Amino acid sequence: MKAPRPLAGIRVLDLGQVYQGPYAGFLLAQAGADVVKVEPPRGEPLRRREAHGGPPSYPLAFLNTNKRSVVCNLKDEEGRKLLCRLAGVADVLIENFAPGVMERLGVGWEVLSELNPQLIYASGTAYGLSGPDHESLGMDITVQAWSGVMSVNGVVGGDPLKAGPAFIDFLGGTHLYAGIVSALYERERTGTGRLVEVAMQEAVYPTLLSQLGVMHHEGTLPGRSGNRHGRVSPYNVYPCHDGHVALICITERHWRNLLGAMEREDLIADRRFRTNEARVAHRDETDGLVAEWTSALTRAEINEAARSRRVPCAPVRDLAEVNSDPHLWERGFFETVDHPALGSIGLPTSPIRFEGQPSGPLEPNPSLGRDTEDVVRDWLGGPVATERSTA
Repeated sequence: MKAPRPLAGIRVLDLGQVYQGPYAGFLLAQAGADVVKVEPPRGEPLRRREAHGGPPSYPLAFLNTNKRSVVCNLKDEEGRKLLCRLAGVADVLIENFAPGVMERLGVGWEVLSELNPQLIYASGTAYGLSGPDHESLGMDITVQAWSGVMSVNGVVGGDPLKAGPAFIDFLGGTHLYAGIVSALYERERTGTGRLVEVAMQEAVYPTLLSQLGVMHHEGTLPGRSGNRHGRVSPYNVYPCHDGHVALICITERHWRNLLGAMEREDLIADRRFRTNEARVAHRDETDGLVAEWTSALTRAEINEAARSRRVPCAPVRDLAEVNSDPHLWERGFFETVDHPALGSIGLPTSPIRFEGQPSGPLEPNPSLGRDTEDVVRDWLGGPVATERSTA
């Protein structure tokens, strides 16, 4: 008999919108929780884009597998009553509205914790629930700017550049999941819930550790360095016959092995390349040497030569290549889902694996409000006419 998933039986109200909150809910759902996505009558922003004539939303499909959907109008008294009743029997509530929104609606932490002292109330924001900047609006790009990320991202001498992926949103969602699970563990011992909050600005700060190290040790502000590393060489993206490869040498063994792959063992004793410090001092010459070798080969040839000698290397792949990666499919990270709007698509499961629990199966994201009556019956014991009309 298959064991239940770790969070089976945990009830979650997911009021998250766009990426940060919904990703925390996604991880909880993949871990077995009963996650109910609570949306206004017009749906959350990702769903509204679709409703306003946009294409079916792949992000909405990605983030909301294995969830149920309830419509709840928090601007209406009956809608707020419904949320309060659901929160009264929930284990977790997730929201990533701007600070103060839930309080102004009358369904913030203080109100809901009074109704349900065991509730874990999880709030994701840009800058936190306290401090002089807590009311500032923040999106991924503005947090990248404010947090210092953009100051070190981009080409040498170029303008500040945001990272392509919305990674700060997802760092915020991942930390929110960790906070929720920690609070659930604490509740097992104390019987009491708590407010958990994550600020995206604080979640991204540890990613700057290399640049912070440079600032601390050298006493200078780290600038933009493109694909290079300030204290390691070779560390770059190099051209090849059919694209590019990323290649680095962290240890001297890596460098000697790379010289072997390049058939340039004659350079092992060369003073310009003898140590990492020397290679950093002669970075242009080091990169030129590597690029001369990579330019004559394909990505696959370089990757094979480097991997066979245990040199860290990877081709720069496009998203289509990643989506068809046999490794990810064999591990069960991707699953084929027959989606009612998008057709047959590959969707990811959680990157968190539990031994003895295979990933999936994935269920497509629900249509808006599809499960309102079922959730009211399952959680509250029966349908209520006013709740049906609110939905």
